[in-house]
Amino acid sequence: MTKTVLVGLSGGVDSSVCALLLKEKGYRVIGATMAIWGDGKNYPAEIKKSAKDSCFKPDEKESIEKVKKIADELNIEFHALDCSKEYKNIVLDYFKDEYLKGRTPNPCVRCNSLIKFRALPLAAQKAGIEFDYFATGHYARIEKENNRFLLKKGINPKKDQSYFLYNLSQEQLSKIWLPLGTYTKDEIRKIASDYNLDVATKPDSQDFYSGDYCELLNIKEKEGNIVDTKGNILGHHKGIWNYTTGQRKGLRISSSEPLYVLSLDKDKNEVIVGHKDETFKKVLFANNINIIAIDKFKNNFKAQAKFRSTQDAKNVTVEKINENEIKVTFDEYQKSIATGQSVVLYDDDIVIGGGIIDRVE
Repeated sequence: MTKTVLVGLSGGVDSSVCALLLKEKGYRVIGATMAIWGDGKNYPAEIKKSAKDSCFKPDEKESIEKVKKIADELNIEFHALDCSKEYKNIVLDYFKDEYLKGRTPNPCVRCNSLIKFRALPLAAQKAGIEFDYFATGHYARIEKENNRFLLKKGINPKKDQSYFLYNLSQEQLSKIWLPLGTYTKDEIRKIASDYNLDVATKPDSQDFYSGDYCELLNIKEKEGNIVDTKGNILGHHKGIWNYTTGQRKGLRISSSEPLYVLSLDKDKNEVIVGHKDETFKKVLFANNINIIAIDKFKNNFKAQAKFRSTQDAKNVTVEKINENEIKVTFDEYQKSIATGQSVVLYDDDIVIGGGIIDRVE
């Protein structure tokens, strides 16, 4: 019997070619996109004006129509599924809560595991859409070894997206296909061009929100002090959520050397700044751990780690504190490790697992 694959369509070249490749292999392909804006009644006017060319935006109906045209071009069934309540509760509320705590969240990591790969397939099932597997245009690979599903880097280092998928479970991985993991971006664009797809030259998708993040927070100013590591007041701010670890521009403080944001203190409502050499740290602690490659972490094992999606993985030693917390020590000092971001552990090209950075030393 022919397998049916539900493909998450975003309107870009990657997801379009994902659907095309599966269809060419003889699978029955159904396209689905998630509607996350909702009625927009509770969103401030600033968001409605600024949110363009991003995942979360007010002109979503136009975007969905464009995706539907792609599905028509591919001659596949298409559905737009409402995930707006889940998106608000899981991504937007989390985003706001973390920023108000003085942390720097990664909404894309949360959206991938809990919305794209969970809420969207569940919405399809609730709508009576029957399918065997769910596929997306992510550049990563899933392989089964010794009765365990492994998440691996895409073969193209510049486009690898495994960092964003470390939070997937074994159950999810067993039902997910990632056809683009063995391709480069240039190869995908050539396939789209060979099949005369309109999206062949479309630019890559933007961030989840293109406006000022303060618009999403929608809160009143809260003045406080900008201080150095000794507590000396150097300036003032209008809300710690306007700053991120490692930030240099926009501090509006005179100094003989450039100053960088070192950390944010929610309890004291302070932005702590220092010079470049003070931004380097070697140790981080992470919680909310998800493990993919093994059942449990061993203590004091060697691995590689990334705390930004675009950086090269660095050599580390991982110490298990308890079942939900690890200590990650880098072999070399790293610049501006931000709490709230994800640290992802690798064994060469295999994703071991990861967690949310809780503190840095």
